[in-house]
Amino acid sequence: MNRKHGMNQKHGPNWVWLAVGLMIAVVMWLPVWFALTAMFVILFSWFARQLSGSLGGKIDEVMSFGKSRAKLLREDGARVTFEDVAGVEEAKEELLEVIEFLRDPSKFTKLGGRLPKGCLLIGPPGTGKTLLARAVAGEADVPFLSIVGSGFVEMFVGVGASRVRDMFAEAKAHAPCIIFIDELDAIGKSRSALSSHGEQEQTLNQLLAEMDGFETDQGVIIMAATNRPEVLDPALLRAGRFDRHIIVPLPDVNGRKAILEVHARKIQLSDGVNLEVVARSTPGCSGADLASILNEAALFAARRQKKAVDSSDLEMATDKVIMGMERKSLVLSAETKRTTAYHEAGHALVAKFTEGADPVHKVSIIPRGMALGVTQQLPIDDKQAYTKAYLEGQLAILFGGREAEKVFLNQMSTGAANDIEKASEIAQRMVEEWGMSDAVGPIKWSSAFRHSFLGTQIPERVKNYSEETARKIDEEVKRIVSEARNRAENILKERKQEAMLIAEKLLEKETLDGAEIDEIIKTIKG
Repeated sequence: MNRKHGMNQKHGPNWVWLAVGLMIAVVMWLPVWFALTAMFVILFSWFARQLSGSLGGKIDEVMSFGKSRAKLLREDGARVTFEDVAGVEEAKEELLEVIEFLRDPSKFTKLGGRLPKGCLLIGPPGTGKTLLARAVAGEADVPFLSIVGSGFVEMFVGVGASRVRDMFAEAKAHAPCIIFIDELDAIGKSRSALSSHGEQEQTLNQLLAEMDGFETDQGVIIMAATNRPEVLDPALLRAGRFDRHIIVPLPDVNGRKAILEVHARKIQLSDGVNLEVVARSTPGCSGADLASILNEAALFAARRQKKAVDSSDLEMATDKVIMGMERKSLVLSAETKRTTAYHEAGHALVAKFTEGADPVHKVSIIPRGMALGVTQQLPIDDKQAYTKAYLEGQLAILFGGREAEKVFLNQMSTGAANDIEKASEIAQRMVEEWGMSDAVGPIKWSSAFRHSFLGTQIPERVKNYSEETARKIDEEVKRIVSEARNRAENILKERKQEAMLIAEKLLEKETLDGAEIDEIIKTIKG
């Protein structure tokens, strides 16, 4: 027992001395630690200030992920009104209710009425959906909060939902005002089509919740635009959300003329310019295309040191926007140029002698874009539907170039690739979608998905018909194509002299208009 106590007494002091030594070391090194910490804090603060200055305050933006990216426009300066929007008269009429509500909400609420919370502008790209929304804000003289759908979504989960909440809070603070979401399909795709439950779905859910959580009597109207309404989630389109759908289509000939007149206010035009001719020569063009044509015409005139834009400038600008820029640097061999001349002469001649075809406006063998030559037809009026006879005529015109190469040059070239592609698509749709084949019947056989306004097609994955039906469809498509080829070939063989003279004139002048082609045909007949 004593021995045990002796051992404790002998070894005990070692622990005491160890503790004392550690305390002395801590006391000695403590100033050094404080000095190092202070130096680190000073260096970090200096680096942060330098970085903040070099990035122009970007650090604050980085740290505010959840803040709304919507831009607030008050329309104080460059105010947009309905006078600046043309070619969409029906859409403007439908939006007048929204303007009246923003000006005087009591006019509707005292009768117990409720304005739709959301207006969805639907139409092809470039038709003026964003401009129309800004015009509503300008007419009502209210703030305009604008954001693109992709501006909500980030790599961090929850950021999009936070931005939606912040945007609605900002809108209520500036009420009455308009929230405008461009490209709504970027965040509003159907949730069944999403690959996973991620940031996009959370953002959509928050948008739906916010739309349910406020009333129109708060003075906030939501407007959105899309060119893909088919992909939107049904919950967005139900009553109480985006329940008013306003179509903003491509303008007709009168609409195109009105749009050209609006954009021509800023351009000095010569006295002889007729905008109706430009409107007729631009079927299928959007408002953005027409604005581009006038801008290109002004640039052409400026390069030529002109005081005003004349008809020749407008014609060159139209050709550039619709058919592409002239490739003057592309040197064609004599053989290629001759093949192109007969190819385009074939298109033009078949179009001239096909009943019901659109008039030939211009034929050229000057390379433009990806094409070595072009034959341009202009419809007398805008077509909303096509007859079987018209489509069969179009097929014959498409094969006119290829058959001309065979008849006059005894060869075929790759120049007909695009014609064959277009003809194949038309023939396929005549049989599978439009019921224009008696052998197959008026049944929609194609299960391919086609966007309403973009025109792109998603190939079908599963055929919903038998192999026997598939064989009949293939046979009918081949029959329609074969008949179109024979029709084009017969016209060219009957009008050999006209075709050869048109081709030779093209080699000489490179470009012929419709009137010149008519004169050539009259010469042969005479």
